[in-house]
Amino acid sequence: MGILRYSINGASEMVNNNLRPSASSADRDPQTFAIIGAAMTVHATLGNGFLETVYQEALEHEFRLRKVPYEREKQLPVYYQGVRLQTLYRVDFFCFDSIIVELKALARIGGTEEAQVINYLRAAGVNRGLLLNFGTRSLQYNRLVWKFSSS
Repeated sequence: MGILRYSINGASEMVNNNLRPSASSADRDPQTFAIIGAAMTVHATLGNGFLETVYQEALEHEFRLRKVPYEREKQLPVYYQGVRLQTLYRVDFFCFDSIIVELKALARIGGTEEAQVINYLRAAGVNRGLLLNFGTRSLQYNRLVWKFSSS
């Protein structure tokens, strides 16, 4: 069990026991490529400096134009030792019935934001997530892939 992470836009790739770079080709994952393309259009149009909710609304509009299937602010159950808790996670977007998309509008993203997406992946039982940051001059995006244990 582990997480694969790769960062785009000049960010260095971190590799350790549980983290390895993953392929970034659109041929290998056209769905995340479509989401990132929509986010790039939003960022190119609006720039940085808005609140996260502005980017979320604009990205929803771009998803509709591009026919990217999505659910906005989807609630996900949380389990503890096999018991479903009453508390729910709410992800910004759930696309293609399998990709969690979390938006940020921060000067810098780091481990806390990545951990949030990883927890969402685990809670939802899906293996792909995107962390999109609109708060910098260029759109920052990290693709996170959760590898479930075979046991």
